[in-house]
Amino acid sequence: MIIKQADVLPHALINHVPTKLGYQGELLLDYITWLSKRILDKRGDESYTPTLHLDLYGTLGLIFENDYQKIVDYLKVCVDRAQPFDLNIEGPVDMGEREAQIEALATLTRMVDEQGVKVKIVADEWCNTLEDIKLFVDHKAGHMVQIKTPDLGSIHNTIEANLYCKGTSVLAYQGGTCNETDRSAQVCAHVAMATHPMQMLAKPGMGVDEGFMIVTNEMNRIRALHHYQNKQKER
Repeated sequence: MIIKQADVLPHALINHVPTKLGYQGELLLDYITWLSKRILDKRGDESYTPTLHLDLYGTLGLIFENDYQKIVDYLKVCVDRAQPFDLNIEGPVDMGEREAQIEALATLTRMVDEQGVKVKIVADEWCNTLEDIKLFVDHKAGHMVQIKTPDLGSIHNTIEANLYCKGTSVLAYQGGTCNETDRSAQVCAHVAMATHPMQMLAKPGMGVDEGFMIVTNEMNRIRALHHYQNKQKER
């Protein structure tokens, strides 16, 4: 990821308290420290400053018993460990149903903003359909929402979800699942380049090279075709 200069990495799946987060959050802090140092050591080009994106699957809510101030205090430490890179935290809590999740993420988003914590809260759980996404955006339940393309059904819903975020304070993350096809990833690249979400998931697969190449190559094809068409118009 570092050598290929992925703009956002690694989307790490922090989904198990004993082995990935730690009961005091210590394992994740160690990982963020290691990741930041590794980028600094391996990046070569100092202009490469990716965003660190970590998916926590609600585990912060588990270890801090959904105490929002304790979660915010912990996120402050995460931000310090991530320096000099920006940090996205996806799914810090999972409240078990949509309305409670909206309320929780809206509260956390407001608290980190008021307390000057430079972290982006990303909505994922219970934010699945186009209707869900509109509700999360309207309530500012997160700085960013993941738009999970398979869950939205027809591709026009993904387009509408990306566009709905425009003009609001909530950013669009056109995501999905690793369990897709090369064709769906290519189609999603076209949608992303047309609607301009903040970031897009490289897919399919749980690895790096395959998904990254499929999406990047399709984007380069689109750019090359666009450049060719503009040249033809100039003649």
